[in-house]
Amino acid sequence: MDETTTAKLGSPVLRRTGIRTDNWWLQPTLVVSGLTFFGIYSIWAAWQNAHFEFGPYLSPFYSPHIPEGVLASIGLPRDGIWRNLFSPAFFILWMPLGFRLTCYYYRKAIYRSFLADPAGCAVKEPAIRKTYRGESGFPFILMNAHRYFLYLAILVLAVLTYDLVLAFIWPDGFGIGVGTLVMLANVLLLAGFTLGCNSARHLVGGQLDCFSCDNFSKTGYKGWKFVSTLNKKHMMWAWLSLVSVGITDVYIRLCSMGIITDVRLF
Repeated sequence: MDETTTAKLGSPVLRRTGIRTDNWWLQPTLVVSGLTFFGIYSIWAAWQNAHFEFGPYLSPFYSPHIPEGVLASIGLPRDGIWRNLFSPAFFILWMPLGFRLTCYYYRKAIYRSFLADPAGCAVKEPAIRKTYRGESGFPFILMNAHRYFLYLAILVLAVLTYDLVLAFIWPDGFGIGVGTLVMLANVLLLAGFTLGCNSARHLVGGQLDCFSCDNFSKTGYKGWKFVSTLNKKHMMWAWLSLVSVGITDVYIRLCSMGIITDVRLF
């Protein structure tokens, strides 16, 4: 058996030399591209401080809605570039961003793709790295705040759910538009991502020593099983919800700018 064949089988030769004959770099490249594009778009959308509302729709980047009057009342300048710098979105985005940044899946994706730590299984790390400290040093030790960002993410999800309810309320009464369905899909995907995280599993069932001892424990076990089911597809929920947030903002923005027309379905 030659060295190439041996490397494909994951032998000590592969581990020692870091040889990979497959396109191992493709996934990290896609992750870098996807997260970078979303990050740039999020900052751009927040900087605009405009076109985030249309009819009963509100962009998730600007939810919960902070009225201009509130920002002006606390002394923030609202003229010129200051209006963009103090955009309401910048006061909100840090919560879902912190939740995603500290998420176990995103941590793995970011470490591998942006920091090459490691770039891939059986791939050599950059020669410039002399020591490995993991998450024991600053700033990566802050990743341990994930469970606290979960509480904030649940709060944001609750507000988005409220926004979704408002998306069914039109000036002439109950109604459903394409934008309503877009917001509904976004809330469902965000719920799958948020409620399926590992910290949510601990929150629901991590404190139970017995799943069948009493009614409270049995209820907790059912909740833990539900969250665990979502957790099995955590990577899928992470990417789908990331895309849905962007699509929802784009849809509402284009409607607000008059580029596309929202179709009233009911």
